[in-house]
Amino acid sequence: MRDVLIGVDAGTSVIKSVAFDTAGRQIAAASLPNKYETLPGGGAEQDLTRTWADTATTLRELANKVPDLASRTIAIAVTGQGDGTWLIDKDGEPVAKGWLWLDARAAAVVEEIRARPEDRLRFEKTGSGLAACQQGSQFVFMKRHMPAMLANAATAFHCKDWLYFKLTGQRATDPSEGTFTFGDFRTRGYSDDVLEVLGVTDLRHLLPPIVDGTRQSTSLSAAAAKATGLLAGTPVVLAYVDVACTALGAGLFDRERKPGCSIIGSTGMHMRLAETPEEVLLNEAATGYTMTMPAPGVFAQMQSNMAATLNIDWVLGLASGILASQGITRTNGEMIALVDQWISSSEPGSLLYQPYVSEAGERGPFVDANARAGFIGISSRHGYADMVRAVFEGLAFAARDCYAAMGPLPKEIRLTGGAARSPALRNILGAAIGADIRTSEREEAGAAGAAMIAAVCVGQYASMDDCVSEWVTPLLRAAEPSDRKLAAAYEAMTPSYTLAHEALRPVWRSMAASRQTDVN
Repeated sequence: MRDVLIGVDAGTSVIKSVAFDTAGRQIAAASLPNKYETLPGGGAEQDLTRTWADTATTLRELANKVPDLASRTIAIAVTGQGDGTWLIDKDGEPVAKGWLWLDARAAAVVEEIRARPEDRLRFEKTGSGLAACQQGSQFVFMKRHMPAMLANAATAFHCKDWLYFKLTGQRATDPSEGTFTFGDFRTRGYSDDVLEVLGVTDLRHLLPPIVDGTRQSTSLSAAAAKATGLLAGTPVVLAYVDVACTALGAGLFDRERKPGCSIIGSTGMHMRLAETPEEVLLNEAATGYTMTMPAPGVFAQMQSNMAATLNIDWVLGLASGILASQGITRTNGEMIALVDQWISSSEPGSLLYQPYVSEAGERGPFVDANARAGFIGISSRHGYADMVRAVFEGLAFAARDCYAAMGPLPKEIRLTGGAARSPALRNILGAAIGADIRTSEREEAGAAGAAMIAAVCVGQYASMDDCVSEWVTPLLRAAEPSDRKLAAAYEAMTPSYTLAHEALRPVWRSMAASRQTDVN
């Protein structure tokens, strides 16, 4: 009896395969840490062959946990980290390592294109601001500096597209990533105007066909069956990009309440639902993303701050590093366990922290590859606990900044991602936005969202609305009301946060120029 749906989610930190029953209950999961490398000059790359090998391993390990998995599997759906450029040749072999969303080499290209008046046309077509992490800007950089690499390529993928190719032998991408990069979100197809504005019309042959996973599937190949231990011929679905799948699994798709949805992971994604193209609100700064969702005419409008939990890792790493220098070892989990204690012992809003700790700078709601993190307001009375609290508050202000760029602030936030487990973060985030916070009992929202697309594709549900009503809504926890007293304090601080990043942009530019001079 076929009664299992598998969602594969190849994220930046972890590659995982998760088994669900037909009602959306998680049966088992298998995962491996993801591996990538950072390079001088802002590069961030990942080995394609190893990524496929690790993914296949998680599927084999899942079979060890689920009896008779191969014969029980209805379909496999694959999603993964977004943006970036993964090139293969005509024989299906990697041309180079995959460029990730963390890659900042195209930062100067982005500044150049965004300064042109015609970039407004590209923005209005895609509904998405240009950033160094995107395939369009990476194409331009490669054309200028690595033409031979592009000449050897036959297809340009994103992470999930590469895995779908290895599972099925089919070259394709999905509507979400295809259109926010090179297309028109209204038509869910590629746009010649966008390619022309970017100056990459000559590379159109690298773009794979766009397939909608809610309607199309392909059979698992014999080679992939051997590698994964699953049965050849099993339907394989190319799901939407990971943020769209995670939003789906976490509860964004709620036509009645229209909540916001935030994913607090390595990066921070903040979303609102738009049920028609007319509900998509494009800002003057030309930032954010508009992603098609796996339902007719529905979109997720997003703003993304580049670094979220990376800031927490950094500030906790300071303490663990000092302890290590004295021969005291503390795991990351042990450090996180102390966070609530540090936050409760510190005063709200006594410091301002700007969470731009990524080497790639910031992309939402403003784009500046030179943006860097910093504390404002430190005096001799401040200690480490104040710094930890300020980092969490900085993440909350960044989220509010993102929501404000998309329209009115939401009254409720559906929160997911690793940091959603932190009561302190939930309390601070809810107060900074003035919204109730709801989390889900579901542990793997991204893999679940991918499996939901497969469930609709194979006819388990007539529509995504029907699937959401069984897979998502029953698992939502009770809302945690916003702390009104704390919200009032943060409301008073919000203008200072905005003024700070506006005022510091010339300083960041000057520092970047100084660093470049030192290198030369």
